[in-house]
Amino acid sequence: MSTNPFEDESAGYVVLMNDEDQHSIWPDKLDLPTGWRRAFGVGSRAECLAYIKANWTDIRPASIRTTS
Repeated sequence: MSTNPFEDESAGYVVLMNDEDQHSIWPDKLDLPTGWRRAFGVGSRAECLAYIKANWTDIRPASIRTTS
């Protein structure tokens, strides 16, 4: 059985961010999806999740935050 690349504790990960400032954890061995850029990493899954927790404090999309 293969391991889910998004839940492999021994793999390297990066944190991605899109134009709406939304964040996502992503396996470092996979190509970045269109519309996303690297914000942090390579780090462990735990380090990337900690980065997201510390830096994505307002989960509303940027387009909504600017109109509020």
